[in-house]
Amino acid sequence: MAHLNQPLIVTFLSILLCLAAVDPSLALQKPSNQNQTMTYIESSCQGTRFPDLCIRCLARFSNSTIDGPQHLAHIALSVSLLRALKTRAYLLKVAKELEGFKNDRVYLTVQDCVMQLNDSVDQLCQSIKELRRINKSTIIDDNLLWHISNVETWVSTALTDASYCVQSFPGTKMSKRTATIKFKAQNVAEVTSNALNLFHRYASSYHVAARATMKP
Repeated sequence: MAHLNQPLIVTFLSILLCLAAVDPSLALQKPSNQNQTMTYIESSCQGTRFPDLCIRCLARFSNSTIDGPQHLAHIALSVSLLRALKTRAYLLKVAKELEGFKNDRVYLTVQDCVMQLNDSVDQLCQSIKELRRINKSTIIDDNLLWHISNVETWVSTALTDASYCVQSFPGTKMSKRTATIKFKAQNVAEVTSNALNLFHRYASSYHVAARATMKP
C-alpha cells in the first residue's frame, strides 16, 4: 500500500515545499482599479511569445494591486510553478496506470517526462526564492546581477525541460491520453516562456542601471 501511495506522497510534499516559495501576498485581494490593472496586464503580455495565454493566466489577478514589473514577474513565475506541479501530478498518475507495460514506449516516455517536469518544478522553485533575494537588495552590484542571472538561468532551464517533454511526442497521430500529456506539457512550456519574458523585462532595468554605473 505504501508503494502504491508513494507518487501521491512525493507530489504532496513537493507541493508543500514549492508553495512555500510563493509569496502569500499574491493571493490577497487588495483594493485596486480593476480596469487599470487589466490594462497593465494586457500591455505587459503583448511583449510575450504567447500573449493571449499570458492574459488568460494573469487576468484572475486583475482584482488585486500589481506593484509593477517585479510583482508581475513574480506572479507569472508562481503561475508557471503551479502549472508544472499539476502536470507532474498528472504524469505520475499516468505512469502508475501504465506500470504493467514497463517496456512500452509510451510508459518509458512518460517516465522521462516525469523526470523533466521534476527538474522544471525544482528550477521554478529556486527562481522564485532567488527573486525574493533580488527584491531585498537596494544596491546594484555584481552580487545583484548574479542573483538576476540565476533566475534567468533557472527559468530558461525549466522551459527547456518542459519543451523536451513536448518534443518526446512528435506528430499528431496519437491516443487521447498521449495527446493530453503533450497538451499539458506544452502549456507548461508556454506559460514558462511568458514568465521568462516578463522577468527579462523586469531585469532589464537593472542591466541598464548597471551599465550606466560602470561607465568611466
